[in-house]
Amino acid sequence: MIDEKYIKPIPNYIAKMIKNKDKYNYDGQIEFYAYLTKMKGELVKITVACKHYKKQWFCKQVAVHGVYSDKCLVRDLECFMMGYAVGWYDMALSDSRKRYEDGKWYQANDKYYDPSAVVVNRKYALKFKEFRYSALDKYNHPDVLKYLRIYLQYPQAEYIVKMGLQHLAANKMLLRKVEKDKLFRKWLIRNVKLLRNEYGKYPYFSAQAIMFAYKQNLPLLEGHTLYRACKETANDYSYTRTICNLIPKSEIVDLVKYITKQNTNLSSYSDYVKACDYLQLDMSLPKNRFPHDFKRWHDIRIDQYHTAKALKDAEERKELHAKFGKIAEKYLPLQKNGEDAFIVMIARSPQELIREGEALDHCVGRMNYDQKFAREESLIFFVRNASDPDTPFVTVEYSLKAKKILQCYGEHDHRPDDSVLEFVNKKWLPYANRKLKQIATAA
Repeated sequence: MIDEKYIKPIPNYIAKMIKNKDKYNYDGQIEFYAYLTKMKGELVKITVACKHYKKQWFCKQVAVHGVYSDKCLVRDLECFMMGYAVGWYDMALSDSRKRYEDGKWYQANDKYYDPSAVVVNRKYALKFKEFRYSALDKYNHPDVLKYLRIYLQYPQAEYIVKMGLQHLAANKMLLRKVEKDKLFRKWLIRNVKLLRNEYGKYPYFSAQAIMFAYKQNLPLLEGHTLYRACKETANDYSYTRTICNLIPKSEIVDLVKYITKQNTNLSSYSDYVKACDYLQLDMSLPKNRFPHDFKRWHDIRIDQYHTAKALKDAEERKELHAKFGKIAEKYLPLQKNGEDAFIVMIARSPQELIREGEALDHCVGRMNYDQKFAREESLIFFVRNASDPDTPFVTVEYSLKAKKILQCYGEHDHRPDDSVLEFVNKKWLPYANRKLKQIATAA
């Protein structure tokens, strides 16, 4: 385990290397660099924070990581969600001491206290017997210790690095495949120019996309395209809403291939599946699941769906009309037609709600008020001028449960005149509640 007693000052030649790399740093900005050294026989990486301040250059050791250690040592370094903070109080660059800077070394989690830093002497690791053939000098990514730890477990990482695929050298899934599958190694060699993407002509190939293309026995570019399409499909609303129960993600490749071959899209296939489900077709049958001529069968099923739905809707509307009329008849006594300037009539059918809504330009003919009426959740009444009872004027929604008015609006959802509101609240509402009580008693 690394020990602070063995931490030595930054060697002069290392400091010069770091300063040379940091010469373009902006005044006041903090940059991290690292160098490799040995501590008690273990290869360690020491991270250095650098800062330019008033035309002077400052640096200090802030973290020590060992290749075999799961804990690191940190000093005057704090980890935040957005990055790292370094305390410079000991170098008189700050007027106040932060809570995390006392100049002492503390043990910390190796995972979190490891700022990304350019390693200035990575060839130093090749002096160690276990890393002699690691090809670390050709590995140009900053996560040096992570790579070396993986190399100890999977020496095949050297093979990946020397192929020029440094961005894949730390992927354990890929390394396991390289270790066990000779055909996969040959396949990588055949595709190495594409994978290197030296001229930026091709997309970035992730390890998952590479494995997918190999397992599907497809050319790399074609496999990558199919992989991306499968991922996009799995996250598409049309898939998650309609198709996922029929075709799980484990079988999504077949779906994407089928859609591509049929020159259609996921939205059309989703509509087709919805229609088949409504028609109660057996979707486990290939002829229903993936019909040979999709466009033809899509049009047939959609037409059948609309026909079946229209018949069902007509039957439901017929039932709704009958129930609506029955409820209107039941609460007919709540109407009021006397010597007042206004009268109140109950809606007798869903069509009357539609006419009222169209005449007054509000939503009583829509938004399922007819369904609420039929369920006896609320009733709709029309307030009319006694002198002109056939002209829509004010619409009232009345709650049977609460025995109160929920809404009272005129044209364009405007508030009625005070005379109307006084009539509705002071005369009709008490009258309606009395009648409702009589209806309940009689029942």
